[in-house]
Amino acid sequence: MAGIVKHIVMLKFKAEVTEEEQRELIAKYAALTTTISAMKTFEWGTDVSVENMHDGYTHVFESTFDSKEGRNEYLVHPNHEAYAQELLAAAEKIIVFDYCPVKAP
Repeated sequence: MAGIVKHIVMLKFKAEVTEEEQRELIAKYAALTTTISAMKTFEWGTDVSVENMHDGYTHVFESTFDSKEGRNEYLVHPNHEAYAQELLAAAEKIIVFDYCPVKAP
């Protein structure tokens, strides 16, 4: 099944994770694009909403894949699996959401 897949990760780091450790983890996440060919893009940011509906999540990470198959390759890639364990250990809370973008009519 073809079509772009967006992989969204929202998290809140544990209080004991320093800003430097956060930067290192984010840099490692971004570096996955150089070792996992299925991962086409990576972007991230922090909450800037004035609606205060973030439910405590502070960071968002977005990866793009050309297909569900590409996303699936990424999920089982050894570099992703190793990195995911590091990120999960640093997260107080995390949510992952994958979707196929739909263009507005």
